[in-house]
Amino acid sequence: MTIARRLALLEHLYAVYDRFCLSLGDLACRKSCADCCSRNVTMTTLEGLHLLRGLDKEAQDKCLAALAGTDDQPIFRPRWTTNQIAARCRDGLDPPEDDAIHDGSRCPLLADDVCTLYPLRPFGCRCMVSRQACGVKGYADVDDWVLTVNTVFLQTIEHIDRPGCFGNMQDVLQALGREDRRTAYREGRPPSDAPGLIPNRPAPALMVPPEHQARIRPIWEEMQRGMTG
Repeated sequence: MTIARRLALLEHLYAVYDRFCLSLGDLACRKSCADCCSRNVTMTTLEGLHLLRGLDKEAQDKCLAALAGTDDQPIFRPRWTTNQIAARCRDGLDPPEDDAIHDGSRCPLLADDVCTLYPLRPFGCRCMVSRQACGVKGYADVDDWVLTVNTVFLQTIEHIDRPGCFGNMQDVLQALGREDRRTAYREGRPPSDAPGLIPNRPAPALMVPPEHQARIRPIWEEMQRGMTG
């Protein structure tokens, strides 16, 4: 599948998810609410390319400089992709433990608690849809149904970005910020040598509990219309 096709699919999935969020009613998430905007967001290389190509050269340089300015701070670097975890669950194994970092560090791409890249934000940011401000409890208040939908989107985005990579947003954007790596990725050679990145995996099975299977069917069909059309 060409990069252009994958980017079109990603935009379709973003649009489907945005419509899903409208169905959730009144959420606490709104402009200037940045309680959950940390440096621990994860993303695929496809999302990184989508973000960077939506910026002009000056904005790209500003974004990458802001990330480089926090290189000395700890960040969450995943050791497992969503589909790797799904494969373990399918096989009856416990989900693997990962190295969690919750140091309260703020995303360097904020300006006065407003995301400077909001229209281009990755799914890891889009799916933080809380019923109350995260600062109230110290975490997002998301019900099980929304978590199921989020997992299906995360699995699908990873699935279509093969042979791409997965990692912390900072690592992905800094890797693709190099023109040689960005060109190689467009040609089918992912930046797997970049620090902190791990290969994406195919979706082994959709992680949907029985009580949500009928409910998610129309959302899945809408996702599939874009992927087969």
